[in-house]
Amino acid sequence: MKLFNYYRQDTGEVGLGAVTEEGHVLVTETAEKSGLEAPCCIEAAMKEDGFAELLAGILSDSAKAVTDEDSIDFASPLLHPEKIICVGLNYRKHAEETHMPIPKVPIYFAKYSNALNCHKGEIPLRPVSVQYDYEAELTVVIGKECSEVSEEEALDYVFGYTCGNDFSCRDLQVVTSQWTISKTMDGFAPIGPYVVTGDAIDAGNLRIAAWVNGEKRQDSNTNDLIFDVKCLISDLSRRLTLKPGDIIMTGTPSGVIMAYPPEERVWLKKGDVVDIEIEGIGKLTNVLA
Repeated sequence: MKLFNYYRQDTGEVGLGAVTEEGHVLVTETAEKSGLEAPCCIEAAMKEDGFAELLAGILSDSAKAVTDEDSIDFASPLLHPEKIICVGLNYRKHAEETHMPIPKVPIYFAKYSNALNCHKGEIPLRPVSVQYDYEAELTVVIGKECSEVSEEEALDYVFGYTCGNDFSCRDLQVVTSQWTISKTMDGFAPIGPYVVTGDAIDAGNLRIAAWVNGEKRQDSNTNDLIFDVKCLISDLSRRLTLKPGDIIMTGTPSGVIMAYPPEERVWLKKGDVVDIEIEGIGKLTNVLA
């Protein structure tokens, strides 16, 4: 399944949508017209027993509300995650390009809910920093409460995957040994536009890329991850309880501005457009403002 959240034109509230061969179906509005109950968003859907069967019934409605992608006002696919967990230096070639040693254990840091942003959302730039950088990231959406699980069990707790951009202020990042403040300013965690359920893709072999103003900057594959999704979920679950709706941004591949020679670094600025695309999931676009 490929799902999305959107803002309804009639009420301004968030609704649930699904991508089908016929187009983008507004599931919430279709269900209402048919007198059916449907989850109002992706977080509600993942808690709904028998959601796949319920969705199939709604999508079979001949009068379903179908639209095209350009007409949708996308909301963030996750609205209230308890945790936004990020992983640093988790692609081998990225660690190499930054002249950092290959990590022996995952490097974790956090973003907060103020950083959440959506497809086509503006990322506000503040004068406190001038070295703004992109980071394309495969982002994991946890679907079930998860504690003390093995790597063999780990994927059973994944609801799905989405595109993410671990937007960063590099000058703030190097002021101290702690990265969080440089990573969690308002709007610095764009995700979306879609969540693809875990049964639909192989997270260990996905092309991942980033563009700035149409120029390709990152082009890699998740098979270059040092710690894969199974490892990260199992490792985290031994230290804390993961909850439905939590997200894990799994790290970025090579090609970030920070890794360029100093004389070649042109930091992002207002008006720039950043696209993040992951095979089988979709493309996340944000404008800097």
